[in-house]
Amino acid sequence: MTVLVLTRPQDATADLVIAKLNERSVPVCRLDPRDFPEGALWEGVLRGQHRDVSLGDIRSVYYRRPGAHRLHPDMSEQDARWAQAEAQAGFGGLLYALPALWVNHPNRNALAAFPPVALAAAARSGLSVPRTLITNNPAEAREFVAALPRQVAAYKALGTTHPSDNDDRPQALWTTQVRPDEINDSVRRTAHQFQEWVDKAYEVRLTAVGHQLFAAEIYAGSDASRLDFRADYDSLTYKPCEVPERIARGVRMLTLMFGLQYVALDFLVNPQGRWYLIDVNPNGQWGFIPDLRAPITRALADLLERAHP
Repeated sequence: MTVLVLTRPQDATADLVIAKLNERSVPVCRLDPRDFPEGALWEGVLRGQHRDVSLGDIRSVYYRRPGAHRLHPDMSEQDARWAQAEAQAGFGGLLYALPALWVNHPNRNALAAFPPVALAAAARSGLSVPRTLITNNPAEAREFVAALPRQVAAYKALGTTHPSDNDDRPQALWTTQVRPDEINDSVRRTAHQFQEWVDKAYEVRLTAVGHQLFAAEIYAGSDASRLDFRADYDSLTYKPCEVPERIARGVRMLTLMFGLQYVALDFLVNPQGRWYLIDVNPNGQWGFIPDLRAPITRALADLLERAHP
């Protein structure tokens, strides 16, 4: 029985798990859906660039960072849209129907990746969440921020943090502070997320793999990383930590609600020791924390090898 890994060619996180499975002589097939239909075939068997695997032989699927289907360059834009949808319905639909363990199933990832859904579920699970407003009404946004204790909010992207500029180059959109007088009528153009600013002593990245929890305190070493640790990884220091029982119960309930086998969660911890959940990422990175890299790799390999939680 084979572990199918769906990801792009350059994925250092997937490389760690594949290497661990190879150490155990567990059959692995790495495939990027981008290769279909131009570079891969299937007919009950997936024929990739490096290995073939029978669909009935797949025990588990590690759904990491797959690319979009690559279509023939001579197609018109209209034909390409149709072919992309057909490829997704055929290739994706066939795989998604497999009776295998998914880490995670893309449908479950998609639901948990919506911040309004994830934060509401977290609150129902007993986890503390900062007061949050999602709106395109500038007056409502100003009123919300003005009513906060320090009249300051965290402004955070709801989706990608790397939108493209006019030249199609990705640009970073990290968390920033915003005050009422900085909110203007451009808010009307789309949905925006404003969240109560939490003064933090440190952050915690908590990673759940099956029933196991791995956590590390993250200490910011620069002004940029104090606003958003992703903005300056080089300044960060890490310390593995225990997970309070109340937080552990809430996280397990949250993963059950979404049917997730893996999730990365970000918490802010204030000086009084209260944990606030601010981000749910069902496909988040974990290799950047040195002391947790090996145990999380083992836990993922264990889960994919045994093919049940």
